[in-house]
Amino acid sequence: MNEKIFKAYDVRGLYGEEIDKDGAYNIGRALVNYTGAKKIAVGIDMRESSPTLEAALIDGITDQGADVVTLGLSSTPMVYFASWKLAVDAAVMVTASHNPAEYNGMKFCLKGAVPIGEGSGMEEIRDLAVAGDFSYDGEKGQVEEDGELKKEYLEYVTSFFKKGLGRKKVVIDFANGMGIADKEVYVNLAADIQSVYMYDSFDGNFPNHEANPLKLETLAALQQKVVAEKADLGIAYDGDADRVGFVSEKGEIIPMDYVTAMLAKEVLKSHPGGTVLYDLRSSNAVKEVIEESGAVAHRSRVGHSLIKAQMRKEGAIFAGELSGHYYWMENSNAEMATLAVLTLLNLLNESGKKASELSLELKKYFQSGEIDSEVADKDVVLTSLKEKYADGQLDTLDGIRIDFPEWWFNVRASNTEPKLRLNLEAKTKELMEEKRDEVLGMIRG
Repeated sequence: MNEKIFKAYDVRGLYGEEIDKDGAYNIGRALVNYTGAKKIAVGIDMRESSPTLEAALIDGITDQGADVVTLGLSSTPMVYFASWKLAVDAAVMVTASHNPAEYNGMKFCLKGAVPIGEGSGMEEIRDLAVAGDFSYDGEKGQVEEDGELKKEYLEYVTSFFKKGLGRKKVVIDFANGMGIADKEVYVNLAADIQSVYMYDSFDGNFPNHEANPLKLETLAALQQKVVAEKADLGIAYDGDADRVGFVSEKGEIIPMDYVTAMLAKEVLKSHPGGTVLYDLRSSNAVKEVIEESGAVAHRSRVGHSLIKAQMRKEGAIFAGELSGHYYWMENSNAEMATLAVLTLLNLLNESGKKASELSLELKKYFQSGEIDSEVADKDVVLTSLKEKYADGQLDTLDGIRIDFPEWWFNVRASNTEPKLRLNLEAKTKELMEEKRDEVLGMIRG
């Protein structure tokens, strides 16, 4: 087994080369060994290799004495839902998320969707799985299938939609991925939502485009379709449906940090005065909207396990990440992409505004976008930036963020590569470009 498949937040690698059934078996045993779980829920995505990995994983779990509840084809949010809804101690989703067809992997959590990641068990599970030295002489665990969970999940998600406020037309790009598992939500809400579906058959080869709304080129067909259909909103799921992107009625991509602000406005109607977390790379407009809505707005680090931990610590009701992950108290602080869709539709109906109008309200500043730079020594660069901009307001929550009255920037290190990532925003385009080039010059030497 290649230990490099154990990433900060999940397991992921090339199927047959880096991850195979033997590795999956060891991971199953290691998971039980480390967590002490007595019962584990397991769901899978639509990749061709997923059933093979699932079978080996289950063998490993049961050989280590734990029982398994199989969920079958599932979205990642559905598995998180199972982790708090069912009488299980942990849950596993067999998926490589948005990665191409030749990859596969797994996401782990404990009961209540508490993530297992870097610093919270991933290293220990890695070491146990790689060593492959297990001892257990008790009875083999049992396997049962849960046939009700999906129905409960779909009913639960649907219950958050406010019916009878108007009918919206939406185009939904499932990208042949696990968002299709939620299609029934839209079918059941047909009286209020007129849905046009794109790429709505499971296909782990992703024949139409990569299932990754962060790559803007994957949204091109959706943008065209929204305009052609005169739809009110375009929706794009990623491969395992824990992320979602949006396109306005004009065919314009809505920045994912803007979506955080929009969703927060709607969520706060039910939770007035609550705490909302926003990705520290987000536009200042996001914080302003959250606070104008009467909430407490706190910055968060990047990464789902860190955000979920902060939500628990601070009692947050909602969190949004620049990558299109939206976290809900209603799903035990885990992602639920379809709830994001329904909440945004609620906002459109209640505000009477178009998606492009809501987005335009947030376009107050000018952003650089995330810019990667390869560097020899990340720490040396970060130190020099702190010295150069010492007169700004420093925040070291994740890398460094330094704020000035007219602009700010964040530079943070990649977890897996010798790269620094810059995000910068200013009140004018000219200032943004000037400061972007100035900071990049410092980073790149």
